[in-house]
Amino acid sequence: MTQSTTTLFRSYLIEEYHLTEEPYYVPVADEVELFEAAYQQRIPLIFKGPTGCGKTRFVEYMSYRLAQPLVTIACHEDLTASDLVGRYLLEGDSTVWIDGPLSRAVKAGGICYLDEIVEARKDTTVLIHPLTDHRRILPVEKRGELLEAADGFLLILSYNPGYQSALKDLKHSTRQRFVSIEFDYPPRDIEAEIIQHESGCSDDDATQLAMLGEKVRNLREHGLGEGASTRLLIYAGKLMSQGIPHRRACQVAVNWAVTDDHAVQRSIEEIIASIFE
Repeated sequence: MTQSTTTLFRSYLIEEYHLTEEPYYVPVADEVELFEAAYQQRIPLIFKGPTGCGKTRFVEYMSYRLAQPLVTIACHEDLTASDLVGRYLLEGDSTVWIDGPLSRAVKAGGICYLDEIVEARKDTTVLIHPLTDHRRILPVEKRGELLEAADGFLLILSYNPGYQSALKDLKHSTRQRFVSIEFDYPPRDIEAEIIQHESGCSDDDATQLAMLGEKVRNLREHGLGEGASTRLLIYAGKLMSQGIPHRRACQVAVNWAVTDDHAVQRSIEEIIASIFE
């Protein structure tokens, strides 16, 4: 592996970092209190909820609130144990060890967030088990080491139950090592507040977009795989704030984004027309 490749690999591993500005987050229930209680006892957490409902933003918010470094890892089917823990790389004429993002979080005592954990290979997720009980250790087999987690370390997993299948589910041996917090899209008034703040659109537009999101989600019982996320509604609001006509903004940011089914698209188009007359 060349030196330039090694440099790229290092940058890919994402060093732990502290957030310098408070992320905007509006609590919906008691999730803040639950997180703080779990953190004080170093109880690992699982966040379950649909795409774009605020799971990642919440982790960032709590990282800032607790003044803890945060390492976020996007899981995928090719994620290996070496990607998480680290590996030896050639640099010039020598071989050097490069810590993976999980190892960095363990050493730094930070929050490690494994996003969409069910996408990772099951043999990869097993390696986190010793970090989730009284041992709080990470085996590094290639170096014959056991890393003890620094005091502030906390492991958090997330996934979207709506995309689960028999082949993509957490093993019971993994699931029962965590406290689970369920997330959903916020109530209309809170979602409108979030949309307005994040997109810069008017209060009226934000309220109507929140209403749109609520009505589109009701179509899940009529062939829609998953409803419009808060993220998509924010995108629509951003387009509106740039002068894009309301219906067009909703068409490209919401309707065409959530489905390719023409019958469902027509239903959403009717909802958009009824709200944005």
